[in-house]
Amino acid sequence: MNSRFLRPAEDELIAAANYYESQANGLGVLFLDKIDSAVQDIETHPYRWPVIRNNVRRRVILQFPYFIMYRIVLDEVVILAVMHQRRQPEYWVPRI
Repeated sequence: MNSRFLRPAEDELIAAANYYESQANGLGVLFLDKIDSAVQDIETHPYRWPVIRNNVRRRVILQFPYFIMYRIVLDEVVILAVMHQRRQPEYWVPRI
């Protein structure tokens, strides 16, 4: 299954990677690698992760306090948010 990021989710991803890279050289790259691995896992097993609300699923990112919030629309994974676990928990809901 293919995937795509909504623009706000892509912006969140870039902002988080830039933040981590500013904290330690290479940490932003590690973050992006973890996200990439998680997206590949979602593409391979899109129904594995739990539904949170309105058919939105949540994939935990290992080693970083982030979730990928996504929906399956037809034959595509639509990534709604790359969400920090301590951020307002439903800020992404209008993106549904």
